[in-house]
Amino acid sequence: MRIRYLPETLINQIAAGEVVERPASAIKELVENAIDAGASAIDVDIHEGGKSRIIISDNGFGMNKEELAAAIDRHATSKLPDDDLLNIEHLGFRGEALASITAISRVKIQTHDCLRGESWEINCAAGNKSDIIPCAHPKGTRIEVRDLFYATPARLKFQKSERAEYMAVKDTLTRLAMAYPAIAFKLMHNGAQKLKLPAVLDGQSRLAAILGLEFGKSSMQIEAEREGVKLSGYAGLPTYTRGTAQYQYLFVNGRAVKDKLLHGCVRAAYADVLHRGVHPVLALFITLPASDVDVNVHPAKAEVRFRNPQLIRSMIISALKLAIHEGGFNISSTAATQTLKSFTSLPMSRGAKPAVPSYYAQRNHNNGNLAENTHQLYAPQTSLAGEMMPAAKAEEVTDEAQSYPLGAAQAQIHENYIVAQTQNGLVIVDQHAAHERLTYEKFKDQLSKSGIEKQGLLTPDIIELEDTHAQILLEHAKSLSKLGLEIEAFGSGAVTVQSVPVLLGSKIDTKRLVYDLIDELLEHGSSDILENRLNEILSSMACHGSVRSGRRLNIYEMNALLRQMEETPLSGQCNHGRPTYVELSLKDIEHLFGRR
Repeated sequence: MRIRYLPETLINQIAAGEVVERPASAIKELVENAIDAGASAIDVDIHEGGKSRIIISDNGFGMNKEELAAAIDRHATSKLPDDDLLNIEHLGFRGEALASITAISRVKIQTHDCLRGESWEINCAAGNKSDIIPCAHPKGTRIEVRDLFYATPARLKFQKSERAEYMAVKDTLTRLAMAYPAIAFKLMHNGAQKLKLPAVLDGQSRLAAILGLEFGKSSMQIEAEREGVKLSGYAGLPTYTRGTAQYQYLFVNGRAVKDKLLHGCVRAAYADVLHRGVHPVLALFITLPASDVDVNVHPAKAEVRFRNPQLIRSMIISALKLAIHEGGFNISSTAATQTLKSFTSLPMSRGAKPAVPSYYAQRNHNNGNLAENTHQLYAPQTSLAGEMMPAAKAEEVTDEAQSYPLGAAQAQIHENYIVAQTQNGLVIVDQHAAHERLTYEKFKDQLSKSGIEKQGLLTPDIIELEDTHAQILLEHAKSLSKLGLEIEAFGSGAVTVQSVPVLLGSKIDTKRLVYDLIDELLEHGSSDILENRLNEILSSMACHGSVRSGRRLNIYEMNALLRQMEETPLSGQCNHGRPTYVELSLKDIEHLFGRR
C-alpha cells in the first residue's frame, strides 16, 4: 500500500472523533468560543440530550463575512496572535472545533459583525459549505447543530441515553458558569428551562446558585498565593461530603479540568479527616501565568501539565489543610438539618408514661433538687484523664460554661450522648466519637514531638526495582526516614529496607509498601502512603483508647470533654469524617413546637 493523502472530509471526521465525543463535547467547544467572543449572556437550547439539535446563542462581538468563511476551516483561529502555544490566553484556540462539528453534522451559523453592522449566514452539511448570504440577525452569534454524528453513524451508536447526555451537558455548562460568574447562562432541554444563572459580581454567589445554600453554609474559603500562583475558591467541611468525586470542581486559568494531580492533592489534604468511600465537595480556582501551564496535552483540553507541579501540589494541600484545621471544630449545617427532619410528633394517650425513664426522671421525687439527683446518678469515678473526680453539681457549672461554644452539659442519654445547653440553643455530642478524635490528635502530637520509633530488621529486605524507580525512591530517602522507613541503595537496580516504623508491626509487607510508594511518587512527585498508613494505625489506637459508648459520665467529665473539644483541632468530626456533635438553635427548637 502506497502512502497517500487523506481527503479533507475524512481528516475532519478523524479530528471530530478526538474533539467531539458526545453532545456535551460540542457544546463545551461552542460555549468556550462564545466566552472568547466577549459574550455577557449565553443561551443553550438542546433536544434529546443534544443528539438531535443544539443551539448556542450569544451576544458577543460576532464575525465578518471573511471570518465566518474561515471559522469552519481547520486550524483557522483568531486566538493565537503570536503563534505561541506556550502562552495561551483563550479557551478555544486550536481552530478545529467548528471544522470537526461541521464534518459530522448539519450546521447553520448566523452572526452579526459589531464593527460593520452586517449579519451573515452559512450552512454546512458533512463538511460541505454553502455560500455565505446576508441575513437578519441581532448582536452576537447563533450556531445551530442538527443530527450530531449523522455523518459518522458508528460514533452515534455509542451515545448514551438521552438523560445521560443531558446530564453531561448540564455538568459541562455549570462548570463553565462557575468559572465565569459575570456571564449569564441559560439551558433549555426539550423546550423546558433547566438552568438559569444571572450574571453576578462574585464567584461565591454563583457557587451558591449552583451547589446550593447548604454548600455556602458548610464550606470554607480558600485563599493562597505563592510565586505568582494564586489559589482561591471554597471547600466543604469534612462533614459535608458526597459519595462520588464528581462534585469536585477544579479550574486552571478559567478552564475546567479533570486532572489527576489536582484530585490527588484534594485526597491528600482530606485524608486525615475523611473515611474511605466519601469525597469532599469543593470548587478551586488556580490562576497562574499562561507560560507556566500547558493546556494542549489533551484533545479535549481536560488535562493540564504544570511547569512546576510540586509547587502546585504543595500549595493546594497546605491551603486545604490550613482551612480544615481552622474550621475543624465546625460541622456541616446539614447535620442539624437532618436532625430536625428526624423529629416527629408522637401522639401519646392520656396517662401514658415513657417506656424508659430519663436520667432526670427522679427530679420530681427530690423536690426539684437537680444537683442532689445528679449526685445520686453519678457517683465518683475515674475521669477521662484517669484520676478520681468527684461528681459536680450541675448548678455550679451551668452559668459558667453556658457561654462556651458547646455550652454546659445538662444530661447524658443512652449512656453515649451528652446534651448541653448553649446561650442560643442546645448541642448533642457523641461522647465516643468526640473522645476518639481528641485521643487521635493527642497521639499525632506526641508522634510529631518525639518522632516515629523505628524497628531495625534482623535481615534487611532486598527489593529489586527498575533503575529509574530505585533512583526516584532514593531521592526521597531522607523524608521516608523521618517516617520510620530507612532504605539504602543496593547496586544499580535494587534497594534494601533497613528499618520500618514500629507501629506497622512485624508482619508488614515491605515489598508491597515500596511498590506503592513508587507508584505514588511517579504519579504525584511525592508520597503520603506511609504517613497515611501510620495515621490509620493511630486512628485505630485512638478508637480503642477512647471513652466507650455505654459508660456513664458525671457532669464534671462531660464538661471537661466539651472544653477539650473546643480546644482541639478537627474535633468537629471523628476520625471517619462523621460529625461529633449537632447543634440546634433555639429558633429551630421553637419551630419544632410551632412557636415560630
